[in-house]
Amino acid sequence: MKNQFSQQYKATIGADFLTKNLEKGEDLIQLQIWDTAGTERYNSMGQSFYRNSEACVLVFDLTVAESFKHVENWRCDFLSSLNPPDSATYPFILVGNKNDIKDSIQVNNDEIEAYCKEHNNMPYFSTSAKDDINLEETFSKVADMAYERNTKSEDNFVPQTKFLKVTKEENKKKGCCG
Repeated sequence: MKNQFSQQYKATIGADFLTKNLEKGEDLIQLQIWDTAGTERYNSMGQSFYRNSEACVLVFDLTVAESFKHVENWRCDFLSSLNPPDSATYPFILVGNKNDIKDSIQVNNDEIEAYCKEHNNMPYFSTSAKDDINLEETFSKVADMAYERNTKSEDNFVPQTKFLKVTKEENKKKGCCG
């Protein structure tokens, strides 16, 4: 968000948020990026953070296979909490982070592609926060998807707003939506 990377790891407690402004044609889009904690003790907070979201970014760690296994649980929990009228086509983006650590990658590209195809051809970005790989492309895509959903829907989920909330999600308890 600030075009800098810190070597000091600081775990998210509850949630953290930042804003990012992007221009889309003549419109200025302000993304409100909510980083929700990936631990079970903060799960109950999710519903209030997801409210009025126009898109969701599901982030997993490419170097930890278990984090990819939790993506579906996060997606299901998000949809259950938000309960959007268009859940089958709700805009999700999948992000695999830490692609700069090539020797440690544990998640197979075929598995990622299959997951995305199964979920409405969900866009996927392989990123590195450390090396600034595919970050702008990811934010641009989520802004495009959320903006399109917000402006073309007859029942705007967030009426007449240009403010979009995006969640970053990594780990979650096991379960599934149905």
